[in-house]
Amino acid sequence: MNNKLPIVTAFLAVCLSAALVGCTTSKPCHPAKPGSLAEAWRIISQKQFVDLTHAFSPTTPVWPGFGQASFSPAADPATGRAYTIEQDGARAFQYTLVGQYGTHIDPPAHFDPQGKTLDELPVKNMLLPLVVFDLTPKLRNDPNHALTVEDILAWEKNYGTVPAGSFAALRTDMSKDWDTHPERFKRPQFPAWSFEAIQFLYEQRGIVANGHEALDTDTTSDLKSETWLLRHGHWQIEVMANLDQVPATGALIVVAWPKPKGGLGFPVRAFAILP
Repeated sequence: MNNKLPIVTAFLAVCLSAALVGCTTSKPCHPAKPGSLAEAWRIISQKQFVDLTHAFSPTTPVWPGFGQASFSPAADPATGRAYTIEQDGARAFQYTLVGQYGTHIDPPAHFDPQGKTLDELPVKNMLLPLVVFDLTPKLRNDPNHALTVEDILAWEKNYGTVPAGSFAALRTDMSKDWDTHPERFKRPQFPAWSFEAIQFLYEQRGIVANGHEALDTDTTSDLKSETWLLRHGHWQIEVMANLDQVPATGALIVVAWPKPKGGLGFPVRAFAILP
């Protein structure tokens, strides 16, 4: 008798059970069809997820021209009394904050009067292939280094051409100072993108959007890169977190934002699905 047969049988059983979805005692099991959403979910659910979003509060760093958010208990407008679980069975917060707060999205209309607002951006853009440019080696000798086209080409020698339709994120590790050294986010310069790099990625590589850990796209105060990308119909995510936990290629990014009519920016929840 073949001594390997029990091992092979057990292996096939494991493979079969992994491919079956929606199984119950009253509903027969059916293999997930290749290319189906059931098969996609089976694969994705086994992957590692990384949160790319900071929690925010009234003390969160923000551009001085906007000011801090405020959180207050929601109150009955007729009496002014705050709702409580003890008296009302529920409670709520009232939030007052600028759209560009915490980890947030800048839609084209943020800088372009004719640009798309949040409610006009397609939901299909909320799920994209993710590439990450790690700028940290450059920052050891140049703390305000802006990613250059040469940096991108050097990255492509290691990882291949930046895929069209992807989301390009810039890792600087600024996010590590979010809670401990918030003053770092208020300085006049950030490690960021050069204008030439932004233009190259959109026009020559066809990316859909970009993101970074700083409060601004540019190392300079003229906002040239941010102005160009928003006025050319693109969007970006600012103040991202945990990019050090994401590989250079192979991951997916999911970014979700609310749908305020005519919205010009809003905090988002973003996460990566690792390969």
